Amino acid sequence: AHDHTNKKADTSPRCTAEWYNYKSQLLSHFSHQPGGVVVPVWTNEIMTGKGIWKNVHVGTPSHIQSFDTIELEASLDCPGGYDALCPIWDRIVDLKVCCSGNEHCGSELGRWITPFRRRVGHWVTDISGLAPLLFSQNEYCNLSMTTDWWLPKPWMPSLNIRMYNKKVYPVAPVELMPLFEGGTFDKNYNSKYKPINFTIPMGTTNVSLVAVITGHGSDNNGCGEFCITSHHFVINGIPNVINFTAAGSALGCADATPTGVVPNEHGTWLYGRDGWCDGRQVNPWVVDVTSQINLQGENTIVYYGWFQGGNPNPVSNPGVIFMTSQLVFYEPTN
Repeated sequence: AHDHTNKKADTSPRCTAEWYNYKSQLLSHFSHQPGGVVVPVWTNEIMTGKGIWKNVHVGTPSHIQSFDTIELEASLDCPGGYDALCPIWDRIVDLKVCCSGNEHCGSELGRWITPFRRRVGHWVTDISGLAPLLFSQNEYCNLSMTTDWWLPKPWMPSLNIRMYNKKVYPVAPVELMPLFEGGTFDKNYNSKYKPINFTIPMGTTNVSLVAVITGHGSDNNGCGEFCITSHHFVINGIPNVINFTAAGSALGCADATPTGVVPNEHGTWLYGRDGWCDGRQVNPWVVDVTSQINLQGENTIVYYGWFQGGNPNPVSNPGVIFMTSQLVFYEPTN
């Protein structure tokens, strides 16, 4: 139950001002990056339910490793001159990558949630830890962007891959290990996850955990969109936890306009969601877990997801957790 009468009217001027400040800072960010390389992918490309594809030149793995920061710059427009011509519903936009000779072909590189009928979204996502997904034997990668096939109106995404060398990181990602994926958030959700035992590749000096997690659907508890879930990655007995406490709150996403949430959307855009907001990128959760890792021997990682401190157990219509997760291994840059 969400009885938030007049919240939209009350927050509109504040959210609009915050978003314009965000947009100004975003454009300044792009214009003040030293030695940057921009790989253009799409510009206002019509995206129907079948999605869009592009084969792009990314350079050699050593070229990519010469940059310590990699970002996705994305925006969403729609045909016609009015917001009312944009698709109505908030849906997932998913970006996958497949590079020549890369064993991780088909992995997710980026995720966004569309706004309710607004065409001004412009976002940046730091994917630096996922650089190994772009390693290619022939210097080319195929990028595919999709959303729900049944949407009656198309979006027009634009995408650039931006690479910078800020010279602030003495290590570079060289390899990654896929971990756990999501699934139906019901009483059996955690039963499918088994411990993963692993050793660290030779030469590794640093390790990070990178995960992208969003909850969707609506069971009797509001899961997974409007319920608070927590996600636990336990490495050698040490827990790493992300807890989506804003889910279901009256202004959880309205308060996030300084982070890129498109303001003044149609629908229930103001309410907090489980790891996401309408009209914004989904940021990877990145944790430096180097101190938790045995660099010389065996390691174990365990995952489980909770609702209200325990296993989910909905009565009907269970929601779903969309999750990608991996360990990223780093080596010194010199």
